[in-house]
This record gives sequence, C-alpha cells and structure tokens, in this order.
Amino acid sequence: MAKKRVNVVTMGCSKNLVDSEVLLNQLEKGKFEVLHDSNETNFDAVFVNTCGFIHDAKQESIDMILDYAEAKKRGEIDKLYVMGCLSERYHNELEAELPEVDKYFGKFDMKAMVEELKVTYAPEYIYERKITTPSHFAYLKISEGCNRSCSFCAIPKMTGRHKSRTIESLVKETRYLAKKGVKELLLIAQDLSYYGIDLYGKNQLAELINEVSKVEGIEWIRLHYLYPTKFPMEILPVMRENPKVCKYLDMPLQHISNRVLKNMLRHVTREETEALIAKIKEEVPEVVIRTTMLVGFPGETEEDFNELKEFVQEQKFGRLGVFPYSDEDGTYAAKKFDDNLPEEVKQARADEIMEVQQYISAELNQQKVGKEFDVIIDRKESDYYVGRTEFDSPEVDGEVYITTDEELKNGTIVKVKITGAEDYDLYGELI
Repeated sequence: MAKKRVNVVTMGCSKNLVDSEVLLNQLEKGKFEVLHDSNETNFDAVFVNTCGFIHDAKQESIDMILDYAEAKKRGEIDKLYVMGCLSERYHNELEAELPEVDKYFGKFDMKAMVEELKVTYAPEYIYERKITTPSHFAYLKISEGCNRSCSFCAIPKMTGRHKSRTIESLVKETRYLAKKGVKELLLIAQDLSYYGIDLYGKNQLAELINEVSKVEGIEWIRLHYLYPTKFPMEILPVMRENPKVCKYLDMPLQHISNRVLKNMLRHVTREETEALIAKIKEEVPEVVIRTTMLVGFPGETEEDFNELKEFVQEQKFGRLGVFPYSDEDGTYAAKKFDDNLPEEVKQARADEIMEVQQYISAELNQQKVGKEFDVIIDRKESDYYVGRTEFDSPEVDGEVYITTDEELKNGTIVKVKITGAEDYDLYGELI
C-alpha cells in the first residue's frame, strides 16, 4: 500500500520553520511520506504554517491558503489544514471567511495536528526534526513568546509570554542535529536577551552558548535577535574567547530618535544605545552587528528620520534591513497613534536608508579585498562554490563566490582570500 503523502508549507520566519520540521518528523515517524514547500499536487493533506507578523506577511499567508483551497476544489489535495501565528490570532475570523479549510490549529497545537492524521503523538521525538535547510546548518529555537511591550508589535499576542527551554533539552537537540551533519547552529528566539530569566531567575544565554559549543561536530554558533534593552553583557567575553561563536550579533534597534523610541515603548534611549554599541565593539573588536530599522512610525517627523539616517551613516552597521511601518491590529500603536504618514513616504524613507546602507556595505566589502576568511560552503553554482563568512547568516546576508578546481562538499569550512567585492557579495579564491 502506498504511503499517504503530506506537504507542509512554511510562511514567515525561521521560528516557524522549526515548528514545521518538528511536525514533519512526527508525521514521518507515523509512516507518512512528507514533503516541505513542495509544488507537487496529489497530497492526502497540506498544512500551511502561517505568519502573522506584518500586513504583507499576513496577506501572503492568506494568498497561499486560497491557492490550496482552489487545489482542493480541483481534487488535487484531500485535506487542507492551517497552523501557525495567523491561525493562532485570527482563528474565528479565518474559520468564518475560509470554510474550505478542514481545520485551523493554533501555534502550539502540535499534538492535535499529529493526531488529526491518526498518528500517535510521540513526545519523546519532539526535539527531533526533519531538517529542511541545507544539512550543514539548522536553527535552534531556545524559547517561545516575548515579554516586551513594543507598541508596534503584535507577536506577543500570538506567542504569549516568554518561555525558555531548559539548557538540557537544548543540548539534547543540538546533539541530535550534530549527528545529522549540522555544523552551523543558529540560536533563534523572539528575544534571546531574556533567555533563562523565567526558568533560572537570571539570564543564562552565556551558559547555554558554552554548553551547546561543547557538542562535537558543531563548528559555528550564531545569535539572532538580541534586544538592546537589558542586553546580556556576559555573552561578550564568550563571543570573544570561544572560537565556535561567530562574531555576529543580530540586534534590531528599530529607531534612534528618543521621541520615536519612547512612542515605540522600546525602553531605551539613543544615549544608552550608543553606549551599548561602543561597549560591544570594545569587548569584541571584530564583531559585525546586523540590525533592523522601522521607518514611518506614526508621528515620525522629517527631523526624526534624518536623525536615524545620520545615525546609520555614523555607525556603519555591517548588515541592516528596513521595514516601513504598518498598523497591526490590537497593538498599542494602532490604538493610540494616528497612522497618518502616506505609504509612499514610508517606502521612500525605507529606500533612502537602504541606499545609504548600500554604500556602507560596498565600502566595508572593499576593505576585505586581499584579506583571508574562513568560509562555510553552502552550494555549487555554475563555475563557483558559494559560501559565507562567520559574519554572514544564511538567506539574509551576503555570500562569497569562490573559484577553485578542487571539489568541495557542502558544509566544509575553507580558508579563502578575497579577490573582489560588490555591494553585498564577495569573490575569492581557495588558499
């Protein structure tokens, strides 16, 4: 008898991807044939793992649900299920608007999802996953939820309060990933800066990093999403001294104008932010900081925006992304402030910041020409091998294109001399 087939489609962030990988593993243990983000049809069931972060992401999730609803009408799939953040937050509304979906599941309904397909839920396998990324890197989700109260963000309404996982469970999962061939571990959470406080009474991120770094096979550890407020300073010596920890910090700052920061409820000032950045660079001189800015927040004046632009020019962040503001249902900002800036103004401001960053990135990349870096190989493309330095995270940062006659395996870490640079990407040759 042919195995029943399931496709899990992941929208949004890497935290969602981890949930999809756990579900795929549970269903595969239950003797299903499982696929991820497949364009094929003829499935017994499709799960759409939705994102509810910002308006555009929500719309993409809804469009994907509608596409599969049409496929169901055509008889190409049997059952359609929706899971994840959008389903967690708008369950009743979605059920009313899209009755074609067989069932909606919240973000934390893993057991119910597995049992819906008549598979016995196996809690002993909950930290095992079917890895969908290239096999040499994987995400490790160290906590759920968020205790921050940023006025623009709806995520705490979907994910709830911050809940850290134990160090023991995370080390166990890391060992599993290492046995699967993972060499680069990306620690992710909505807020790494809060890790451990709820479980241990104090921040334990440094302790966690040290423990997972002891796992044989793990070569690089990368940190995503630290907040500047109550930043865990104890991780800086670890980053400086532990050779497995990438000198890379993903720390979304959102803005720098004190007035805007106050309205965003970020609980940090420009002065505190600048002092923190200076301290990080002093403690870890080689560090590359990735950050995110939010432009067009209600009431953001031309003066506020220019202050942000000048700050970006001064700091010369290694990596930077920008989002135009959008009202999110139920947030403090949506209730208290008038979203009165035209969309074209918001987008123009985002484009202007990214234009500044493009010049900065080009300048920083030119400074790397002639220097040597360790590079992890991600794939082969035409005549090049494509990889990343420790200062580049997969999918969001630049890449290194390497010329060599040698045959290189994905996941191999090699020494490369940089021979050329573009705005975001580098060219190099094997040493």
